[in-house]
Amino acid sequence: MILTIEQEQVPLKTDKHGVVRVGGTRVTLDTVIAAFKEGATAEEIVYRYPTLRLADVYAVLSYYLRREQEIEDYLSQRQHESEQVRQQNQALFDLNGMRDRLLARQVKTG
Repeated sequence: MILTIEQEQVPLKTDKHGVVRVGGTRVTLDTVIAAFKEGATAEEIVYRYPTLRLADVYAVLSYYLRREQEIEDYLSQRQHESEQVRQQNQALFDLNGMRDRLLARQVKTG
C-alpha cells in the first residue's frame, strides 16, 4: 500500500472584522493560543471549547509553532486594537459615579 501525502489547509478563517477564527467556529485564534501559552494541551483546549475539533486544534498549534513571530505580531496588533476600543468606550461613557446612579435608579423603581 502506498501512502499518499496531501497538503492540508490550516483551519483558520478571517471574518469580516479581520478576526481569525478556528475551524469554522466562533472561537478565535487569540483564545486558542492564549490557552496554549497557559499550558493547556490540545485536548484541554477542546474540552474548554467543545465546538472545536481536536485535529483542528493540533493543526492550529502546529501552524503557530511554525509561524510564531507572524502570529505574535497579529496577536499584538489585536491587543493594541482592543486597548484602543476600551479607551474610546471609556471616553464615551463616564463610569465615575455609575454605581451611585444605578442604585438611585433602583430606589426610584423599587
